[in-house]
Formats: sequence, C-alpha cells, structure tokens
Amino acid sequence: MGGNRKITRELEVRNRLGIHARPAAMLVKTAANYESEITITHAENSVSAKSIMGVLTLEGYQGARFQLVVEGPDAEDAVAAVEELFANGFYED
Repeated sequence: MGGNRKITRELEVRNRLGIHARPAAMLVKTAANYESEITITHAENSVSAKSIMGVLTLEGYQGARFQLVVEGPDAEDAVAAVEELFANGFYED
C-alpha cells in the first residue's frame, strides 16, 4: 500500500442537539484510532479531530456542514469511520 493519501469530504451534522460533549468525545475517540491527520473545518475554523477542545469550538449545530480532510496511510478507513458517525447522527436520535 504505502504512501499518504489525502481525502476530502463534506459532512452534515444530523443529530438534533448538534456536536456537544458526547458526540465530540465519540469523534475524538474514533479519530484517535488512526495514524492519519484528521482535520475538520466549519466557518473557516479548522481543528484536529483528535482535539476535544478544538472540536467543541466548531459550533456544530444541527444542519451545520463541515469539511473533513484526512491525510495519511489509513485515510480511507478513517474517513469511513468519521462518515459513519455523522451519517448516524452520532447514534443519538
């Protein structure tokens, strides 16, 4: 396999309460499982998905659209895992 791969996706916050402490912790815990650099951007504010404080600063209200950028050797797996969280509303609703 080898080499780094960069993948970009747009994600929408679907859960009613948005990205509060519990979903932020789920995102950080998921991101920590991957070697790749995982960055999330909203309203021109970019943070590491591995930083709980960073994720909480993103104003992740329901309907907010985030840009996900993942770069590294396991980027495809990391993107799939993060997309699953967003697609399922962080399993809250």
